[in-house]
Order: sequence, then structure tokens, then C-alpha cells
Amino acid sequence: MRAIPWSRLAVPFSALILLGIWARLTPEGLLGKADAIGYAVCHRIDTRSFHLGDRPLPLCSRCTGMYLGAAASLITFQAFGRRGSGKYPAGKVRIALAIFIAAFLVDSVNSMAQLYPGVPYLYLPRNEVRLATRLLGGIALGTYVYAAFQQTVWKEWRAEPALRGARDLAILVGLAGVVYLAVTSENPLLLYPLAIASGVSVLGLLTVVFGVLTLTLTRRENQMTRWRGLALPFAGGLALALVQIGALDLIRYALTGTWGGFTL
Repeated sequence: MRAIPWSRLAVPFSALILLGIWARLTPEGLLGKADAIGYAVCHRIDTRSFHLGDRPLPLCSRCTGMYLGAAASLITFQAFGRRGSGKYPAGKVRIALAIFIAAFLVDSVNSMAQLYPGVPYLYLPRNEVRLATRLLGGIALGTYVYAAFQQTVWKEWRAEPALRGARDLAILVGLAGVVYLAVTSENPLLLYPLAIASGVSVLGLLTVVFGVLTLTLTRRENQMTRWRGLALPFAGGLALALVQIGALDLIRYALTGTWGGFTL
């Protein structure tokens, strides 16, 4: 049996060490770790978040929708056996995704306008609307990330979209609706796993993005034929994701002295 070169073990060991350091320095418990991940990418303003009991979710309502929507899309495409489907959506599906993106952009601008006295806005911002529009935006984000991943990773990818038509889109929107109902219910039995899932989604998406970047920088794109070949670049992606999250956590904590969200 051929020995594994130490150079190939350095990356996963580095990822494990970084994970251990980050876990040691962040709040205790699974929710504490999810909060620390959200702390790096989200303002976590209390009034703009749904709550698990007395504590806000790891991500605000808008970020909760975006990351859970994107994760739901990626998982669904994989469950449907769409590995290798790297073409971007076209036709009516592309138009629908453009509408989803426009919806969350309009809601974001409207919500920001409400912060400034005298600036007109279309409607009173609500967490339910923030969640709904970003769940739809997350579907679009996940769809395009999945296509870019397939195009970059696999040696033989197919020129067909993972999101193939109205039926697939309806399934994703239905899943987003289930997530919406679960989050807005603020039922602890539903919110606890979703809170953990939102943190995992952030770390997972960053790992995928940095993993693809690692493949590109090492000029190994379009060489993979099996998932096993992605172990090393994904370990590198995880390490880079942890560096980003840890650095942002450190900077924010140094400036604020608290793990809580910003206040308006």
C-alpha cells in the first residue's frame, strides 16, 4: 500500500487545526458556533431576526432566507442526480430567476430607505417579507453556483441545466415555502435544526466557493471524475473559509466587544 505524501496531509491537517482553534475561541454549544458563523457574514440585528425563544437566530431574516434557499437548491439538484449538469438556465426559467433576484433587491433597497428620515419607501419592511424574498433569491444563487461548480470541477460536464423547467422550479419554490412556514412559526422544535442548518449552509457555501477557487489557482479545473478527487481541494476550501470567518469574527469582536448583533 502506497504511503500518502505528507504534502497531501498538510492541507486537511491545517483545516482541522483551524477548526479546532476557531471552535475553542467561539461561544459554546452548537447554537454558539452557528452564531459565530453568522457573526462573520451578517449584521444579526435583533429586530430584523426571527427568534428561538429569547435569542435571535444565527442569521437575520434576510440572510437566513438566502443561505437556506441556496442550500436547498444545491441539495435538491444533487438528490435529483443532476451531477455534471453545468449549463445555466435559459428561457422562462431564467426570467423567473431574474424576477426572484429583482424581488430581493427591491426589498433590500426599500428596507434601507426606511432607515433614513424623509426618504420615501414603498412599504413598511417586515421580517416575513425579507425572509420570503431572500428565499427566492437563494434559489437563484444556488442554481448559478451549482452550474459554475459543475463547469469548473468535472472533466466531462453536460451542456444541460440542473434546473430544467417549471416542475423543478415549482419543487424548489415549494421547499422554500416549507422553510418559510417553519421559520415564521418560531416553533423551537423547527427553529433549532434550521438555526444549525443556516450556519452549516454558510460554511458549506464558502467551502465550495473557495474549493473551486483552489482548483482554479492550482490549474486543476475540469480534471475530476469522482467525488473522492475533491477531498484535497475541499479541505483547502474549508481552511480558507475558516480563515475568512475567523478573521471577520476577530475584527468584529475587537471593535464591539460582544458576540451580539448590531443595534439600530
